Amino acid sequence: MSVIYIVLTVSVIVGVAFFIVFLMAVKSGQYDDSYTPSVRMLFEDELVKENTNKSIQTKTD
Repeated sequence: MSVIYIVLTVSVIVGVAFFIVFLMAVKSGQYDDSYTPSVRMLFEDELVKENTNKSIQTKTD
């Protein structure tokens, strides 16, 4: 029965340690996305063209 308490304690400590490491990684900018904004500008024109075509079709109907 005492083994369960030891395993439970160790698992909680490991979980808290991983959570702290995750928070440190987020605060240091590990998950900042620097690639998507440069690619997004390539595809914005397609989205604008689709929206203008839809608005033109609804105005003429």
